[in-house]
Amino acid sequence: MRLNIIGAGRAGGSIALASRAAGHEVVGVVSRTGKTGFGPPASYSDLPEADLLLICVPDDQIEAVVDDLAGSPPDQVIAHVSGFVPTTVLSRLASVSSVGGFHPLQTLPDPVVGSASLAGAFVGIEGDELAFDTLTHFGLSLGMQPFRLSDQVRPLYHAAAAAAANFVVTALATSADLLDAAEIDSGVTRPLVDQVVRNVFEVGARAALTGPIARGDTETVVGHLVAAHQVSDSVGQQFRLLAEATAILAGRYSEVENWM
Repeated sequence: MRLNIIGAGRAGGSIALASRAAGHEVVGVVSRTGKTGFGPPASYSDLPEADLLLICVPDDQIEAVVDDLAGSPPDQVIAHVSGFVPTTVLSRLASVSSVGGFHPLQTLPDPVVGSASLAGAFVGIEGDELAFDTLTHFGLSLGMQPFRLSDQVRPLYHAAAAAAANFVVTALATSADLLDAAEIDSGVTRPLVDQVVRNVFEVGARAALTGPIARGDTETVVGHLVAAHQVSDSVGQQFRLLAEATAILAGRYSEVENWM
């Protein structure tokens, strides 16, 4: 396939590198800086002929891109890579182009790491018939696992993705801060974390939950809170918020007042 990409950041760069590795050709890249590194520079008014155009800009910039394209929509499948914004944002381009959405359910910290991590990841796809078929074929060619992601459920889906990715990072960062204060390498928790994640996907989150909050061991929980606040106010606050969220999951939130 021949691809145009708008946005040469982490998402656009990751998809561009993975596409080239899969045998596709990136024929044009529209970049805010004019520097791409992933394909020939292009402009909105001079997009090369292609099979697929991917809009890889932040959510709040998608409408501006649509404005730039609306004057002369390119005759190619157009999709954005947002997991939150509905595909209807592209409706002004639908008179000429097939439109849809293509959201990789994967963290893309930089183009090199991101491109390598796309294979095996799931990708949410929506669009008219041609767009859906084209995007599904494209996802499969990158080794991804496509599933239908309708506009109606995007807010729930994207909130779930953000929770799965970022809340885990927050919890591990808090753990690392506590271990740093104890002068213990945070790497000691990796086997524990690996097993916990396996348990969650094998038996479910509630069944996988262990520890003093799940047991209702109030004295231990209070001791944890005191120790965390001794590291710093911010670490203490993060630990308390995570502990309260865990208490809700464990069905023990009524006991939180006993932690004071």
